[in-house]
Amino acid sequence: MTAHLELPADDRDLSPHTGYTREHWEAAADGLLRAAWRWATPRGALLDLPGRPSRSGVRSDGLEGYARTFLAAAFRTAGAGGKDPDGMLERYADGLAAGTATPGRDDAESWPVIFGTPAQGQPMVESASVALGLRLTRPWLWDRLEPGVQDRAEEWLRGSLRHVPAPNNWYFFPHSVAGFLESVGRGDEETARAHARAEELLEGWYRGQGWYADGDGRAFDHYNGWALHLYPVLDAYLAGDTERLARHGERLSEYLESHALLFGADGAPIHFGRSLTYRFAAAAAVALGALTGHSPLSAGASRRVISGCLKHFLDRGAVGEDGLLSLGWYGPHAASLQRYSGPASPYWASKGFVGLLAGAGHELWTAGEEPAPVETGDQVLALPGPGLLIHSTRADGIVRLHNHGSDHVRPHEGESAAADDPHYGRLAYSTATGPTSAENTADNHFAVEVAGVPSVRRRIHPLGAGDGEGWGWAASWHRPVYGAGPEMVPGLLVESVTVARGPYELRVHRVLGAPPGARVTLTGWATGRDDDTLSGLEPLLGWADRDEQRAPEGTAYTPWARMPRLTGAAEGTQVFVALASLTGGAVPSAVVAGVDADAGSLEVRWSDDASVTRVSFDPLAVSHSVQAP
Repeated sequence: MTAHLELPADDRDLSPHTGYTREHWEAAADGLLRAAWRWATPRGALLDLPGRPSRSGVRSDGLEGYARTFLAAAFRTAGAGGKDPDGMLERYADGLAAGTATPGRDDAESWPVIFGTPAQGQPMVESASVALGLRLTRPWLWDRLEPGVQDRAEEWLRGSLRHVPAPNNWYFFPHSVAGFLESVGRGDEETARAHARAEELLEGWYRGQGWYADGDGRAFDHYNGWALHLYPVLDAYLAGDTERLARHGERLSEYLESHALLFGADGAPIHFGRSLTYRFAAAAAVALGALTGHSPLSAGASRRVISGCLKHFLDRGAVGEDGLLSLGWYGPHAASLQRYSGPASPYWASKGFVGLLAGAGHELWTAGEEPAPVETGDQVLALPGPGLLIHSTRADGIVRLHNHGSDHVRPHEGESAAADDPHYGRLAYSTATGPTSAENTADNHFAVEVAGVPSVRRRIHPLGAGDGEGWGWAASWHRPVYGAGPEMVPGLLVESVTVARGPYELRVHRVLGAPPGARVTLTGWATGRDDDTLSGLEPLLGWADRDEQRAPEGTAYTPWARMPRLTGAAEGTQVFVALASLTGGAVPSAVVAGVDADAGSLEVRWSDDASVTRVSFDPLAVSHSVQAP
């Protein structure tokens, strides 16, 4: 650890898997807060952490530092009954008074005014953390403020209620502000409208199995857990609203049936979607479920997941020698970031500390650790609503997520290769690998090359998903788009099917309308030169050549990466089949005994158990069965 972050000795009796206890979580919070406060302005209104500014500017970044660390301090002190060993709440109280004295003024302390999106919208995001922090610490902070400071703080926060949020989870920022104001007797029609609007939109975004789209499009990622479940469940819990808590809590519990599977045996969350620099915030929903009693996991398994996630990042350098969370994954990693990321952005990891609201006597902290879901056996789970397929193997503890439904393309947007996003457009993601950058060869990607230009997968249209005992499938289609020459080819479509069983991924692609001279490529998982994790890609049908591609810019997991690649010619309608694998040991030997296919159907015979997988395209149907002897 660093001089700022010193953890107690492991307790392997209570926590045989991670060694972590509640004291480790408190020590982590304390260390992160101490280090961040070294960069505070004289009165503490802004925490100007060092680094490249975000697109919102230095002052907004300073507010972000205050707000996001305040959230960690609030979880830490509220869960300890107000115990505040470093006197952090007094600092946040002084910062609140200074920041709200003259909002918008260009001086050393004033907070920026809250506006809507897209211009100057970031303060609205931070208002939610300020509001939650004040709500959680009310007896020790808010109730002790002078009335004038309370009034100024309310007026600043109400800016969040009076401007239009971004069309996604942002509606829960005014929702959180409204919840706080109502909790201190300052609610009115304005707060009621903010509450109702967010809850109304949330209902429209629901897609089943506990999953919400992040807006009206098809973006499914970690925002499900650290935003779309966290805010409404926590609001209902703090308000004592049993009816809303039951409704939202039931969906949270259903979400955790799949979300808890997305953590590897080493504690890593699935590397998928945007804002990955929030790191162990990915475990917030698991902690929230344990806190509120809405979880399919035992208390011991819940702690195994959340502590494993925190330990994963602390052990791998996410906190630098200066005690600060870096912009990246393990250390600094620009390709993991978005344009809105600034020096204090990683501190939304503070959401991971929500479990500290469970006091020291709560079973989340007193129960013995139990294995995480990935450690209990091989898992395959289909999520038809979001179009995802979760696939994990106990032997190596790796979790894979096959993406046939999440694209982060909003309804009003067209398709453009220039907007390619490696964190959504790839066929698969895992807890052991990251996607290659947009400037390098794409991993886990099927491309149709026209005039030498490879296509990009942007808008993803799900075709279905399902699972059975020990296997599962998901399918989608997309229109290949190009960044050079014609942006698309008339009539060109690609249908993709993934079938997962054991350590294998059967990847089936049917190309329709390929022009003369077109070629197709398929890449596998990107791994490092010296990784124990190995990537395999075997041609089964349609492919002519194989080679290895390099990604010199690496991934979030390795500074340099390589991946297997298959290539072949395509014209008209044609089916291509390959067997991919990502394993923590040797690449498994191929177990396919034979493949029969035509333009409309496919049959794969497996040699390990004499089973047969059948894929039909018109209409799409996937089955898997063991043949009678």
